[in-house]
This record gives sequence, C-alpha cells and structure tokens, in this order.
Amino acid sequence: MSSRRDFIKKATLATLGAAISTGKIDAIKHVTIPAININRAGKSGKLKMRFFPYDLKLRHVFTVATYSRTMTPDVQVEIEYEGVTGYGEASMPQYLGQTVHSVTTFLQKVDLSRFNDPFQLEDILTYVDSLSPGDTAAKAAVDIALHDLVGKLLGAPWYKIWGLNKQKAPSTTFTIGIDTPEVVRQKTKECADKFNILKVKLGRDNDKELIQTIRSVTNLPIAVDVNQGWKDRQMALDMILWLKEQGIVMVEQPMPKEMKNDIAWVTDQSPLPIFADEAIQRLKDIENVRGAYSGINIKLMKCTGMREAWKMLNYARSIGMKVMVGCMTETSCAVSAAAQLAPAVDFADLDGNLLISNDRFKGMEVVKGKITLPDRPGIGIVKI
Repeated sequence: MSSRRDFIKKATLATLGAAISTGKIDAIKHVTIPAININRAGKSGKLKMRFFPYDLKLRHVFTVATYSRTMTPDVQVEIEYEGVTGYGEASMPQYLGQTVHSVTTFLQKVDLSRFNDPFQLEDILTYVDSLSPGDTAAKAAVDIALHDLVGKLLGAPWYKIWGLNKQKAPSTTFTIGIDTPEVVRQKTKECADKFNILKVKLGRDNDKELIQTIRSVTNLPIAVDVNQGWKDRQMALDMILWLKEQGIVMVEQPMPKEMKNDIAWVTDQSPLPIFADEAIQRLKDIENVRGAYSGINIKLMKCTGMREAWKMLNYARSIGMKVMVGCMTETSCAVSAAAQLAPAVDFADLDGNLLISNDRFKGMEVVKGKITLPDRPGIGIVKI
C-alpha cells in the first residue's frame, strides 16, 4: 500500500508540473488532480464543513488613508474528509464590504456533502463560486480549507504541487500604519532589525513627514501603499519622483481606481513600478488594468482563494505584468496559504498574522525578514 501511495503522489505531482511548465493559463485552468483517496483507498466518504466567527485582535491601532480599526472580523472554516481536516478562513476588513453575517449566510448555502471526492477541486470550487456573484472572502475560506485538505491527503505542500522552489520566496514587507511621528518612530525601531523591507501607508497630508520620520531610524527599502489617497496625477508623479530619492522601491494603488487614464499616465512616467490593489480582484479584472499598472497585487480574500490566485499569477506573468501577493489581517492559516505562491512573485506583503495577538495556528514564518515555508503538507499549518 505504501509503494502504491508513493507512486500516486509522484504521478500526480508530475502531471501538475508538466502543466505548469507550459506557462499557459489554459493548461493551469484545466488541471484536475486524479480522483483517488490516498489515505482511505477503496473507501469513499463525504466532505463535512464546520465554521464559526473569530475576531482578530490587533496588536496596535491600524490606520490607513480612509479609516482606523483595532480588530478585524473573521470566520474560521474546517472541512473534514475521512478523519483528515483542512483549515481555512474568511477575513473581512472594512473596505471589503463583507461581514460575519454575510459570510456565515453564504457558508450555510454550501452543500459539500454532495461531493465524495475532495480531489475534484475544479468541480467543487466552480460549484461554490456559482452560489453568488460576490462573497469572495467566504469562497476563499472554503477554497483554502479544501487546498489544505487535498495537500494533506497527497502528503505535500502546495508550493511543491505547483512546482515551486521555496528558496526563491522573497522577504515580506512589514507594515507601518499612519500615526504620529513619535509612534511611527517607535514602531520603526521595533521592527527595523527584524525585516529587510518595510511597507508604509500613505495618502494623507503628512506623507513626506511620515517617510522622513522612518528615514531618521532606518535606510531599509520601503514599499508604499497609498490606498487611492492621491487625487491629482501631477502631484502623484511628483511624489513618486521624491519617493524614489528616498529609497522607495514600489507604489501600490496611488490614485482612485476609477481614475484609470490618470494612473496610466503616472505609470508611464514613473521610475517605480505601480501596482494595482483596489483596482484588481479576480482573474477577469486583469485585462482591465493591463497597460495602466506595472503589476497586480493578488489577495486571497478578494480573488476567492488559492485556485484563482494561481491562475491570476500565471496569466499576469504571461502578459508581462509583475506580481505581488498580499493579505488582509489574518491568522497564519490564510497567510500561509498565500505564502505558497510566494516563490513565484516579485513582492510579498504577508505580515497579517504578525499584526494580531490571538493567532490560532503556526505556519509560514518570517526568518531574518524572509518568508520561510515549512514542509508540512497542505498549506503548512498546525493548530496551537
């Protein structure tokens, strides 16, 4: 039985690797893992889902250009099959427009008992996606739990299933929110020797002061996220030129997503890559931002999870766009799921689990500022 199981695993990974190596989005889209229950050969079971609300408590008040918060609502999801459990979650920051009520209402519609083979990810997740036009965080929770489950049944982490080299995972940014100079200076001192790149939220009237405050403490590279805060394109370009001189390496969503032509004008003249965040959600949105931005920021809570994120990454690469993987405030569950993509991206902003005080899991770790993926199967997490 053991040799048969090992053969199945290797054959499955080889099939996926062959599709990945083509670089074609269609090849990725239609890959389906063989329908074999490795752990319980000869038996069949039902998928059982459980879920419950779980408020994420922030270590510090988190402020961006448009609001502040001290917690993030979250729903934890568990999917069981033949005694094996996969974990997922839906994190709902304010701007996402989803709530614990909307997520739990959606999850109550999901009937996984109609499926007896968790390896049929394409069929199951197509069904889940068909239940409503939105609810992306709720869909992501189901997607992540299923990927975790399938990876555990295969006995392999998803970065290996996708054919990636974990040594190529980049350093993650660490976010410093908008605050007073004194608080910003203290936060910078606390993290400057632990990370290789910082991320700063801009978009108010004190942007230069904020950058100068950080520069009084450290010369680390900085990524900036404006959260649509700049409204004038000439001002935006002037700021980017100034930021380049301050050691900033990329700019995320500098202007409102509706100002596409102005953003394209800025991107064309910018010495720094400009990434779409609020302007991009799912695979279908990539064509709309093509030409207006240098790259895209993929977040599992916005794109419905790992299945679509992998398609987005490959499609963006195929049309010459850069890729960043980001996160919300999340436990190590969703952050570790997103980290499986990290070896294939240009920038990573995967610090959401570091911003909370009540993580339920141990998973992806940041070691000397670098994303470090465990070899545990699935998304690589264990409960703590």
